[in-house]
Amino acid sequence: MPTLIHQRVAEARAGKNPSVICQMPSGWAILSDMQYLRGYSILLPDPVVPGLNDLNHDLRARYLLDMALLGDALLEVTGSYRINYAIFCNTEPALHAHVIPRYLSEPEEMRKGHPFCYDQAYRNSIKFDYNRDIKLMELIATAIKKHL
Repeated sequence: MPTLIHQRVAEARAGKNPSVICQMPSGWAILSDMQYLRGYSILLPDPVVPGLNDLNHDLRARYLLDMALLGDALLEVTGSYRINYAIFCNTEPALHAHVIPRYLSEPEEMRKGHPFCYDQAYRNSIKFDYNRDIKLMELIATAIKKHL
């Protein structure tokens, strides 16, 4: 069954996904719909697979390396002090990795928890906005390309 992940990858391939940061060897780096933590990104595999364990050794290594390179780029351009990485594939049963910058400016009780400890209303309060976010996306893409 097609998932939102399948849809986003198809849109990226067609040049119709405005949240695409850049294509990476294993897939697509995109800015998340939720920007409550500025720079919150997702790595979508291309082709889409159900989970990390469905990739062979070489493809798995490439995907995880790309995930870390996206994190390196976020550290470089966002002013964050750490990156959280998460792969669940529960709600959307297709591989995708959340790559989330964390900031010292976050309330301490939130900063010490996982990035999903913010309540749902707050997580949805700051949405992706192409006009606001395009410059950040360009900076992230430039930083990624330096390391590829």
